[in-house]
Amino acid sequence: MKTKKHTSSGGVVYKVEDDELRVILICHHNLRGKLIWCLPKGSVEQGETLPQTALREVREETGTNGKILEKIDHIQYWFYSRQEEMKIFKTVHFYLLEYLNGNVDDHDGEVDEARWVPLQKGLDMLTHNSERSILEKAARYLSARLGHDVTNN
Repeated sequence: MKTKKHTSSGGVVYKVEDDELRVILICHHNLRGKLIWCLPKGSVEQGETLPQTALREVREETGTNGKILEKIDHIQYWFYSRQEEMKIFKTVHFYLLEYLNGNVDDHDGEVDEARWVPLQKGLDMLTHNSERSILEKAARYLSARLGHDVTNN
């Protein structure tokens, strides 16, 4: 079976509102019709750096702009693409973004909904464990940055 590598980049966008840390999750339906909650991410385009891709994809999929604070980590997984009829080894790089501006209702058509959620609720909502581990790492970084445990608001 043919295989290929694919690289994507995305982000965890956060803000503190009413003393509560919130993050943006997006959802879409997979090919089987199941609702998938995930972090915004997408393919690196020709000439883009990983941080540039993260900023662009966050803007497209969440309707918001953020400022990158640091790289969180990356995840890797295999999946089968029916469209390309091959197995894909995907690497997704994630960055922590501080919310600057924008509105989650202004997302693109790839996304069914973009929603601000309390961080702990976001951990519960995410469909994939690999992305949950990214959000947990972001929470640890933010706890240190903000000087308190952000998961127990």
